[in-house]
Amino acid sequence: MTIRLLLADDQALVRQALGTLLDLEDDFEVVAQVGRGDEVVGAALEHRPDVALLDIEMPGLDGLAAAAVLAEQAPECRVVVLTTFGRAGYLRRAMEAGAVGFVVKDAPAEALGDAIRRVMAGERVVDPALAVATLAAGESPLTARERDVLIAARGGGSVAEIAGSLYLSEGTVRNYLSGAIAKTGARNRMGAVRVAEDRGWL
Repeated sequence: MTIRLLLADDQALVRQALGTLLDLEDDFEVVAQVGRGDEVVGAALEHRPDVALLDIEMPGLDGLAAAAVLAEQAPECRVVVLTTFGRAGYLRRAMEAGAVGFVVKDAPAEALGDAIRRVMAGERVVDPALAVATLAAGESPLTARERDVLIAARGGGSVAEIAGSLYLSEGTVRNYLSGAIAKTGARNRMGAVRVAEDRGWL
């Protein structure tokens, strides 16, 4: 049986090299490649892959959000997150979004092929060390709104700019920032952003 693959990665060189590598396997066929998260679902509906390999950080829509939409619109397509960022929070969010595999890009090439075959056999495939780290880290303490505010704060904008982008009052934004800073143990909002990014909460 040939396993049909969709690759989604915003780095063209990485995506094309991965496609070439996977096409060398007798039982794999790369049927589509996209460089943006908001192109994933359309490509999946058009090409009907068995497995979608999704990077996390992509323009348009991140891989975790794309995985959630795929689970709704193309549930027969199994999602494997393939990322540089082996963060505990990302793994938890990937599984919540419906992914059945999570592989870091520095894994050996044969590990990726093995992961694809195993998810096709109905297994969940997760790097063991990352699974342990995820259990140890626990769930994100941030509320959905605190997360939104920290994401908006990434660019270093003022409280007024953040408030305007999220349609919130400045006082409300300050409250959410204060809560996020306290929960991350940071000294300021950019420190809170860094902590939350490192733990995969954003």
